[in-house]
Amino acid sequence: MSKEVVLEDLGKIRYKKAWDYQEEIFQKLIKAKALKSEKRRIELLQTSSTEENEIRDTVLAKQYLLFCEHDHVYTLGKSGNKQNLLIARNICESRGIDLHEIDRGGDITYHGPGQIVVYPIIDLEEFYIGIKSYISMLEDVVIETLKSFGIKGEKDGKAMGVWLDAENSIKARKICAIGVKASRYITMHGLALNVNTDLSYFDYINPCGFTDRGVTSMEKELNMKVDLKEVSEIMKNSFENVFGIKWIEP
Repeated sequence: MSKEVVLEDLGKIRYKKAWDYQEEIFQKLIKAKALKSEKRRIELLQTSSTEENEIRDTVLAKQYLLFCEHDHVYTLGKSGNKQNLLIARNICESRGIDLHEIDRGGDITYHGPGQIVVYPIIDLEEFYIGIKSYISMLEDVVIETLKSFGIKGEKDGKAMGVWLDAENSIKARKICAIGVKASRYITMHGLALNVNTDLSYFDYINPCGFTDRGVTSMEKELNMKVDLKEVSEIMKNSFENVFGIKWIEP
């Protein structure tokens, strides 16, 4: 049986605004999970008072997949090394690049125009998977998406994300970054696929902490601009196939 998930396209949005929205949904799902474990759940669902209706709505909180595109921003994970940002904070500001230290795993990465970012806010226990399987499945979604464009994406057992020529120490390059957070098996953050991304912004960081590997984009690999909307639609289908999702309206 397919799991019902709300698909929402946020369009182009500043990172902080999307992060706040994720946190709002995340906290609602955390609260809903706690309420579901209480003996009063059935009683709450049957009541009609205003206060208890609000509790009922929380219990019935939906899971989400948020698609978006960000303005220029660097994000540093909770275990990241600040030295991997190669320019000063004031230079970031002068160049219109936001900078946020956040609560996901992983090191520093870049988000910006021409990149597809996806934030699944889902309960992994509803999918009967653990965090390692979840990350692997996110990689599978991207690999399946890239395959539709004739690009062979690969996994690297030592590093999250999707790579090209992963086994070649000279040619290995990352095309999709993955960084997640999970609490009570509910997820936040997600993946960022470089489609038509301006890769020069990666020159100011050690992407994901690596100094010996490069980054790439679909545009660079195919030597042409790629339709962002087309990639998004294919990726949505890949999520359906890999996770067994049924989309519902927000």
